[in-house]
Amino acid sequence: MANQKQVLDVQVSKGITTAQSNEHLRDRSEKAEKYAMSKGNYDPTRKRLNFEIAPGGKIHPIDTSRSIPERMADILSHRGIKDPNEGLLEPKYRTVVNIIFGGSRKRMQELAFGTQQVDFEKGADNTRIERKRDIERWAKDVYSFVCGRYGEQNIAAFIVHLDELNPHIHCTLLPIKDSRFAYKEIFAGKDKFEYSARMKQLHTDFFAEVNTKWGMSRGTSISETGARHRTTEEYRRMLSEECTTIEDNIKRHQQVLGELQSDIRLAERRVKGLTTMVSNLEKQKTEKETLLSAAEYNLKENKGNAAELAIQIQMLEKELQGIIRQLADKQEKLQTADRQLIELKKDMGAIEERTEELKEEAYQYSRDVHSKVDSLFKDVLLESIISEYRNASAQMNVSERQLFDDSLVQSIAERGTEIMHCATMLFLGMVDDATTFAESHGGGGGGSDLKWGRDEDEDNRAWALRCMRMASRMMRSTIGKKSKR
Repeated sequence: MANQKQVLDVQVSKGITTAQSNEHLRDRSEKAEKYAMSKGNYDPTRKRLNFEIAPGGKIHPIDTSRSIPERMADILSHRGIKDPNEGLLEPKYRTVVNIIFGGSRKRMQELAFGTQQVDFEKGADNTRIERKRDIERWAKDVYSFVCGRYGEQNIAAFIVHLDELNPHIHCTLLPIKDSRFAYKEIFAGKDKFEYSARMKQLHTDFFAEVNTKWGMSRGTSISETGARHRTTEEYRRMLSEECTTIEDNIKRHQQVLGELQSDIRLAERRVKGLTTMVSNLEKQKTEKETLLSAAEYNLKENKGNAAELAIQIQMLEKELQGIIRQLADKQEKLQTADRQLIELKKDMGAIEERTEELKEEAYQYSRDVHSKVDSLFKDVLLESIISEYRNASAQMNVSERQLFDDSLVQSIAERGTEIMHCATMLFLGMVDDATTFAESHGGGGGGSDLKWGRDEDEDNRAWALRCMRMASRMMRSTIGKKSKR
């Protein structure tokens, strides 16, 4: 089993979305479930084999009654810890660490299904397949490892998926220490070097404490390869759910906008009608007041029949009081209608603004995904080039190798980590720190005759390339100078 390797992937984020939670708990929308079933990697007939490990190391079917964000909120509330991202327009604190545990596909399938013949073809019926105890025992060993290292009270979810090609664990962890979020202290360390060292040590410890007894070798740490072990289908499903949620929100907002527009039209007609009524009543009130004033004047001046004038005054006063009551009622209704119209327009403005935000969010989400995939391809390309160069270099003769003397690819292949670190400091303007780092690692510091600094018209790509070349030169004596022949 020397070729059976363990897998350990650490992903940090500033929270967990409902879509991610739904993917982990397999609590998907109908649309997302259909999307998952359209992919050959997901088998709905094995979904029943999934399980989770609850506090105390107890194995249970996956609990979908509470999402992972709700579970996290319960943990924080129970322990009296505040989420530092709460109330922020954009989260900025790393509060969730998701660790994927697994191994080589063949070995994980052996643990999960034993010698049963599982049909991994798309649309296959595996309802007869049973879950084996080995996968449960392995998962409990992993759970104990996480509890011992990070604390059981910090585990928000520990889900085991057996419905994909490669069985694996999703452990959602809150990086909390001494009742406060402390991701940097627990995981990251002070810089990328310390982070890399910690991830390598985690990989080593995981092998030593868990997987050595399960017939898996250490493998290569993702901090060394940069690989990500989340399956493509799983990632697409999560992305589909995320986008579906945003699209559904946009549709709901657009529906609400349509209803508000209808309500606003009705409210405007009501305001217009009440305004006309008030205007007419005010005219009637003015007319009655004028007639009443004239009748009272005639009675006082003994102009006309006093009895008839008295009756006229009494009728006018009665009519005027009726008009005043109607006017007060319509004015009150008009004020209410005005307020309702203002609120409706305010609501419409807020909904329109949120709809535009959701559209931008969908665009940004898509753009971020493409950017991450683009970065992954570039990382893979660089790793491939370096690997191919190393293999080819070992077969070159001296004159052929001299063709690559002082080249960037040679420098990265021979001392890539140090050069990357030095280049990063140069890119950030930390020239003194970069020089000290190079000299402390046996480099010559680059030489005092070099002009350094970013040009005003230099874009990020050009500046990054120049930093890489400078770092290569600064670290050159570490690499070792080649003798010319």
